[in-house]
Amino acid sequence: MVSSPMVAARGLRLVTVTLAAACGLAVANIYYAQPLLGLIAGSFRISNGIAAAVVTANQFGYALGLLLLLPLGDLVDNRKLAPRTLIGTALALAVAAASPDAALFLVMSVLVGITSVVAQILIPLAAYLAPPAERGRVVGQVMSGLLLGILLARTVASLAAAAWGWRSIYVISAVLMVATAACLARVLPSRPPDHTASYRRLLASVVVLARREPVLRRRALSQALMFATFSAFWTAITYELIGAHHLSQTGIGVFALVGAAGAGVAPLAGRLGDRGHGAVGRAAAMIIAVLAMVLAGVGADSVVLLAAAGVLLDVAVQTHLVLSQRDIYALRADARARINATFMSTVFVGGAVSSAIAGLLDDTFGWRGVTVFAAVLPVLAVLPYRRGRGVPTAPVAPDWPVTSDG
Repeated sequence: MVSSPMVAARGLRLVTVTLAAACGLAVANIYYAQPLLGLIAGSFRISNGIAAAVVTANQFGYALGLLLLLPLGDLVDNRKLAPRTLIGTALALAVAAASPDAALFLVMSVLVGITSVVAQILIPLAAYLAPPAERGRVVGQVMSGLLLGILLARTVASLAAAAWGWRSIYVISAVLMVATAACLARVLPSRPPDHTASYRRLLASVVVLARREPVLRRRALSQALMFATFSAFWTAITYELIGAHHLSQTGIGVFALVGAAGAGVAPLAGRLGDRGHGAVGRAAAMIIAVLAMVLAGVGADSVVLLAAAGVLLDVAVQTHLVLSQRDIYALRADARARINATFMSTVFVGGAVSSAIAGLLDDTFGWRGVTVFAAVLPVLAVLPYRRGRGVPTAPVAPDWPVTSDG
């Protein structure tokens, strides 16, 4: 394959589709457990609150992988790094499927999360390959694949559990990871690493980047709070649908499909950012997220209103994510993997903490307690932007200017 920073239009389309599919399949691994928590709790004879720790373990592992593995994207050829990481995911999934107790399953959940960061290894590669004028569109298309993986994972897991038991989705995904690794090894262009420094120095530079880039810090903290809202909703909604609305596992799978309606917003958000409307888009996303959680609380007696809240929330979180990533990738063209490591690890720490809190709140206060908690988080997401007013943004790559809207 070619090794130039940009590929021919036809080749770029093939690579973009491949990257989108790989991102979706990889990231889905950390969401399969969400609709299966009731089944997992029953299988291992643990409480619902403890079962929610599975989601926390996945997200914590993902955050850890972002910090430890993602910076390697600036040090190792992505064509080698991504397939090898996916093989590790397949092994962890296989052991998780055979786990006899909750302890081993939780450990494997952490490992699945760590190795599933291949999705975030591939997104900066899409930004690297795309022409500057099309970067927002291409990243948005790859993000659509990733977001579809997130949104459809719950439906696929529920339907597989209804047909073959909850462990089946882990076996299916292990096979898919091996196939995806083979596909990436064949299709991905070679991307020579930008750095020759040691791994230790590369990790240290992640901390330096976070300290020197105020735009990165603000985008990361705000998206962490937005994703915390997302995690709280989708962690606790399964208990609400089973307990209050008596939905079957298949019914939960059908309900989870509503979130997929929001995946199409990613390319639109990318174009919005390309036209200089990132600040307006992020503000609208925060407002929509709050309204979604209010609707989820007051409309808890209606599955239709809960579904509408899910769609609105997914649109809001995805819009904010795409616009934020567009900005951070423009900060340092030579350090996109490490910038993404800082950004996404912060985001998933927020999600992991929120999932754990949501499980405890649901046990103590029920669904409406979760929605109140989740509605406050997008309001707090405004704070990093307010603190950033009057602070100049860091210099950015000349081929893709970022606005200084803070």
